[in-house]
Amino acid sequence: MSNQQYQFQYRMHTHWNELSPQDVMLIKEAFNAMDKAYAPYSRFKVGASVLLETGEVICGSNQENIAFPSGLCAERVALNYVGANFPGITIDTLAVVAQGELMPEEHLLSPCGGCRQVMLESENRQSTPIRVILVNQDQRTMIIETVKDLLPFGFGK
Repeated sequence: MSNQQYQFQYRMHTHWNELSPQDVMLIKEAFNAMDKAYAPYSRFKVGASVLLETGEVICGSNQENIAFPSGLCAERVALNYVGANFPGITIDTLAVVAQGELMPEEHLLSPCGGCRQVMLESENRQSTPIRVILVNQDQRTMIIETVKDLLPFGFGK
C-alpha cells in the first residue's frame, strides 16, 4: 500500500472585477443568465456562460422541476446546448455564478458532481482544456485552468 496525494492549483481573486475585460463580460453574462433561473424549490439560482473559440457566448441557468431530479443545472444547460448546436467548436472558458441561501456566502462555489462530469466530457471531447471561473456569493473568484482539476477521477480519458 502507498499513500497518494492529489493537489491542484487555482488562482483566487477578491472580486471578479479584477479580471480581464473579456472575463468580466463573461461573468456579467452568467449573472444575466442567473436572473432567468427557475429555482422555486431550492431558491438557489445559478447562471453559467460559455465562451466559444469564435467569441460567441452561450448561457444557461438552472431549471428545477418538482419531479426531482428532472431539472437541470446551469452548467449542463449551457454545455449541452453548445454540444447540440456547435459541434466541433472549442470551448474556451466556462463561468459560473450563484445566489441563494442553500450555501453560506463564505463557502466556495463548486459545481455538483454531475456537472463536473459533463464539464469533463466536454473537455475530453475537444481534447483541450476548458478554463473555469467560479464566482462565490461574496464575489471571491477562482480560476481553474482545466476541468480535470475539478474531477481527477472522472469517467473517460
